[in-house]
Amino acid sequence: MASELRTQFINFMTMQRFSRYTKKNYLTAVKGLAMFYNQSPETLTNDQIQEYFRHLLEDRKYSWGTCNNYFSGIASFYRNVCKWEETTFKIPPRPRIRKLPVVFSIEEVKRLFAATDNIKHQVLMKTAYSAGLRLGELIRLQPHHIESDPSRMLIRVDQGKGKKDRYTILAKRLLEDLKVYWRKYRPGKWLFAGRKAEKHISAGAVHMAFINAKKKPA
Repeated sequence: MASELRTQFINFMTMQRFSRYTKKNYLTAVKGLAMFYNQSPETLTNDQIQEYFRHLLEDRKYSWGTCNNYFSGIASFYRNVCKWEETTFKIPPRPRIRKLPVVFSIEEVKRLFAATDNIKHQVLMKTAYSAGLRLGELIRLQPHHIESDPSRMLIRVDQGKGKKDRYTILAKRLLEDLKVYWRKYRPGKWLFAGRKAEKHISAGAVHMAFINAKKKPA
């Protein structure tokens, strides 16, 4: 994608107050399309774009959810940057496959925590479990979100699902674990920092910690 088009797209998303995560995904989607044809995206046709989505689904075996994210980014680019009045490319409807969520028993949860040697990862998972936090909410927690006053005992979640703020309960047992964690790590901006203190822990790092704990024998 030409630098001018990229700048225009970034400026549009900034004015629309898109999150950094959304900006990154949308830019990746348009870049992937341009690289697939080795052409500037503004020169492509609806049919070419449609073929790209077929390629992602059938050849690359991307999930419907991933392709839908690509579609959102590409459609936004053509409608708002290239000013296309009509876009006919689309992706098939979501497959109607429903899977029940995996619910761990209390014993399984305890084993998972016990299998985690790293204090940060252990407290992180305990926080997610105790407070019922989504992954994106968990990794973006900041120390001041923990309202440990006995009259409060709440965790503030900023910009959760639907970009809404909310509160969830801070359990006394979790607070004790957080105090132990605090004394060891002394977190700064982020409650759970990544390798660099100025950045929060990544979703991938949390997922890997969870997978490694699951793999350990009981």
